[in-house]
Amino acid sequence: MAQQDSDQQESVEFVDDVTDAKEREEAHRERGTSRPITVVGNPVLHKECKDVTAFDAELAQLIDDMFASQRTAEGVGLAANQIGVDLKVFVYDCLDDEGVRHVGAVCNPVLDELPAGRRVLDDSNEGCLSVPGAYAELARPDYAVVRGRNAQGEPIVVQGTGYFARCLQHETDHLYGYLYIDRLSKRDRKDALKQMAEREPRYPVVPND
Repeated sequence: MAQQDSDQQESVEFVDDVTDAKEREEAHRERGTSRPITVVGNPVLHKECKDVTAFDAELAQLIDDMFASQRTAEGVGLAANQIGVDLKVFVYDCLDDEGVRHVGAVCNPVLDELPAGRRVLDDSNEGCLSVPGAYAELARPDYAVVRGRNAQGEPIVVQGTGYFARCLQHETDHLYGYLYIDRLSKRDRKDALKQMAEREPRYPVVPND
């Protein structure tokens, strides 16, 4: 649980995405089918996705496929539009600053606005499966809270620190039509695209027409 900034703040119960993380990720992955990754330039990556409204077997299969695709690409987070699906859902399998593994899925995510005291920026390198082979420094808060729903439609709240916080922000961005390179300066964005052009992706991707 996160420490609250004041006694007046509403108590928040964060989802337990740590217990049985390895077993849950393996179960998703074994039920899923890996799909190729869409890359920058594909229209589905550059617009806000649709809200999830049906929490059914089809959504469960999508989440399984996303975990399988994420593992194939050796990623720590994956949004549905990164495999060409226009829905607000992302999955993650990511370590936090303490080296603790977090595994889960979030539908219809919304990032909390952080109070000024929690907005400590971290300018570490960031990469993206949809911009294969490219990395750039990008300042983001080192703490994040995401509210959404799980695969059964139940409300959940997820918190992350450090690298995991970056992952939560990065994947939420995807579902609203933003790639991390959209937050870079023109010079740094051009450099990231150059890195991508010079390297062969190490996983299957969907070629842009």
